[in-house]
Amino acid sequence: MLLENQCLFLITGIMASGKSTVAQLLAERFASSVHLRGDMFRKMVIHNRKEVHPDAQEDQLNQLRLRYRLTAQAADTYYEHGFTVIMQDVVVGPLLHDFVANVRSRPLYVVVLCPNAETVEQREAERPKKGYGIWTVAALDQVLKQDTPRIGMWLDSSALTAEETVDEILKRYRNEALYNGARMD
Repeated sequence: MLLENQCLFLITGIMASGKSTVAQLLAERFASSVHLRGDMFRKMVIHNRKEVHPDAQEDQLNQLRLRYRLTAQAADTYYEHGFTVIMQDVVVGPLLHDFVANVRSRPLYVVVLCPNAETVEQREAERPKKGYGIWTVAALDQVLKQDTPRIGMWLDSSALTAEETVDEILKRYRNEALYNGARMD
């Protein structure tokens, strides 16, 4: 049975935390849904793409903020047309505040996947696409756990399959993941 309620989700976490798989499976649980992959806006830049480095310069952060604004605008547009929207991207550090502020539609639920670093390293080694290069798992995990505001539901999915993670999200999101607009640093 598919869920009928309309809402928006942001599924975030570091690379190889399970965002893409979980977001897709979550979208499949709703009767009218969209899985919006924020990284697609990065991939659309053909010339002069700015990858975000650990010591990011302002031009890199500006391009990242643009990607986040485009994701939020697309999410709002789909939502206005009756869809439940599951946004998925690496949104960590203080920019999480900027991202959620860009999304106008409500209710907005924020889910931060935070498996332990060892699990992420194992998942990264097992998957065909590679996300790490400029960043290390440890460095990005540190940004997530030390610099990211405690917004929404934080879920350690280290011992969960993707399906179990979605089940856990659906059990807990109404009580733990609702973004109410308050800044919590």
